[in-house]
Amino acid sequence: MEQSELMVRRIKEGTVIDHIDEGKGLQVLNALRIDGGDGSLITIALNVPSGKFKKKDIIKVENKFLKDDDTNKLAVIAPKSTINIIKDFKLVEKRRVSLPNEIDRIFRCSNPDCITNSAEHIESVMDVIDKEGRVLKCRYCARVLDVNKLKYN
Repeated sequence: MEQSELMVRRIKEGTVIDHIDEGKGLQVLNALRIDGGDGSLITIALNVPSGKFKKKDIIKVENKFLKDDDTNKLAVIAPKSTINIIKDFKLVEKRRVSLPNEIDRIFRCSNPDCITNSAEHIESVMDVIDKEGRVLKCRYCARVLDVNKLKYN
């Protein structure tokens, strides 16, 4: 039986997002607005064999450290993911993502008649009504949102 190993360059400073649900890596990049435009090294591995989940995606981004809003986006898209903070080539912090009880300003309500989509510039607030099922509801119009079709602010 042939054995293969994933060889990926280590990063000096930055973030490694591991255990992303298989096939969700590109969606994570889009949601976090990571596109390489700032010149930082980005490593993306899709459909990597994983003992825990059969397959997973991994993203390494040099010189980027996730903010709370980024972590909340990640919790909605890939709830099993972990965030590893790297400094001077060493793991200094490891976090599991988890959904908060509410998410402010990150997602737009899909209801075109919602007041958050009006000219009044009211920031969206999504209540997390089911953390396991990743069910969000707009606080203003009560629309239940499909997490696979969310629009980011």
